[in-house]
Amino acid sequence: MTIQFNTDKNVKWDQRHDEHFNAVIAEELERFSSHITRIEVHLSDENGPKEGVSDIRCLMEARLEGRQPTAVTAMGNSEEQAISFALGKLSAALKKIVDRMSEHKR
Repeated sequence: MTIQFNTDKNVKWDQRHDEHFNAVIAEELERFSSHITRIEVHLSDENGPKEGVSDIRCLMEARLEGRQPTAVTAMGNSEEQAISFALGKLSAALKKIVDRMSEHKR
């Protein structure tokens, strides 16, 4: 499972963020890893350089073998919070999809 991060010019991001969040996402989605080919994480600051509450947007997209991508969006006060919220939503969505796939095979 490949995890790719994309940020806009207003989000401060470096290699340490990649390593940390790569591990967090991989751990959370490990049970779906046989179905996932790639995860894309898009982070943007909706207010640009201005301060604001819940202004960090995280779009997280999972690409599953043989299926259309599944995407979720979450807002947070920080990159960590936005990623955490989006990861929770994505995990729930993938659980439903994988459960349906396994029921369909029976």
